[in-house]
Amino acid sequence: MTTASLTDIDLRMRDSVLRQLEWDSQVDATGIGVTATNGAVTLTGLIDSYAGKLAAERAAKRVRGVRAVANDVQVRLRLDRTDADIAADAARALNLRVTLPESVQVVVHSGHLTLTGTVLTLFQRAVAEKAVRHISGIKGIVNRINVVPITSTTDVRRHIVRALHRDADVDARGIEVTVSGRTVTLTGQVGSWHERESAERAAMHATGITQVDNRIQVVWPAAPGTIDGLEDEIC
Repeated sequence: MTTASLTDIDLRMRDSVLRQLEWDSQVDATGIGVTATNGAVTLTGLIDSYAGKLAAERAAKRVRGVRAVANDVQVRLRLDRTDADIAADAARALNLRVTLPESVQVVVHSGHLTLTGTVLTLFQRAVAEKAVRHISGIKGIVNRINVVPITSTTDVRRHIVRALHRDADVDARGIEVTVSGRTVTLTGQVGSWHERESAERAAMHATGITQVDNRIQVVWPAAPGTIDGLEDEIC
C-alpha cells in the first residue's frame, strides 16, 4: 500500500472521528482536535468537564477502524468549585450506590479526586469511580481502591467463561481466559470496542480477582465499500 493511500485513510478516519464527536450529544467537540495514524487516534484540546473527556473517548472508539485511542484532552473548568463542595457531592454519590461498602472513601485536592478503601470485586471498584465521574468541578480521578483477596479462587476460570457465554454483548467463541493467582488474562479477537469492554466487565465480577489484563484485540469486520474496514462515506 502506498504512502498516499495511507495518508488518505488517516484523513478519512480523522474526519469520521470528528463527525462522531460532533454527533454525540454528550460531547462538546468545539475545543477538541483529532489526529489519526494507522488506526491509532489521538484526542487533544480542551473540554469543560471530566465526564465530557471520557465521553469523547467513548465516541472515538465507536468509529469503525479505530484500534487505539490516546486521550490527551485537558479539563478546563468554566467555573471553579471548592474542594469541599466536590467532596460533599462525592460522598452523596457514593452513599447512593448501596452495593458499595462504607470502606470506600474519597479525598479531593485542587479538583483532583482520589478514591481509597477496599471492595470485594473489580466491578465494585469500577462502580465507585463511575459514581463520581459526573460531579461538576472534577479535573481528574485516581482510583486507589483495593480488591480484598478471598481465601480460594477455585473454579474462577470456569465461572468467568460461563459468564462470557451468557453475555449477549459478547461473542465468547473468540476469547480465551487464563487465571494466574489473582490475575485474569483475556486474549483473542472481537469485532468492536463494545465487545472488548463487555468481556472485561464480565470478568470483573469474579470475587478475589485483583486485576483483569485485557489483551483482546479489536478487529473490525470488513464490509462492502470499505478500505481496511473504514467505510466510504457519502457526503
